[in-house]
Amino acid sequence: MIDAIDKAAGLAPDDPLFSARRFRPDFVQGAELCRLSVLYPADDRGFAPALRVAIGRRMAALNADQTLIVDYDAQLADLDPTEQLLALAQGSTDLDEPLATIARHVDLITLTPIKAEARDIALLAEAGLNNPQIVALSELIAFVNFQTRVATGLRLMRSA
Repeated sequence: MIDAIDKAAGLAPDDPLFSARRFRPDFVQGAELCRLSVLYPADDRGFAPALRVAIGRRMAALNADQTLIVDYDAQLADLDPTEQLLALAQGSTDLDEPLATIARHVDLITLTPIKAEARDIALLAEAGLNNPQIVALSELIAFVNFQTRVATGLRLMRSA
């Protein structure tokens, strides 16, 4: 089975790195299950998949990962996003609330996590996110940043 990280890294079953990842099948399966749970959860808690994928696309762009940008664009197109979600995905900051606050938070955590403070979580709540939505956003941010770093590392290993 080719998972999303294999696709993002450009790995195929005949690639030695593809086989090397399978030395830890629990890692491969766990990463894919995590991806599905943060992007397409059974209970989205009012944090819809279109919003989640738009955030993933924004983060792929912040991380300058062209492969993931293309992948998230394709996923987003299948979800019939609103104009605001498309703007969020494309990096706009001129957004309605709570998207403007979400965008600022995503950018902060992705680009300069060391600058994050407790007040940043409070701003999400003030913008209307409830605790389960803040947790879902945090999980999504963690996963997409993980995904981009693993895919980038695997690409670098392929090029060595």
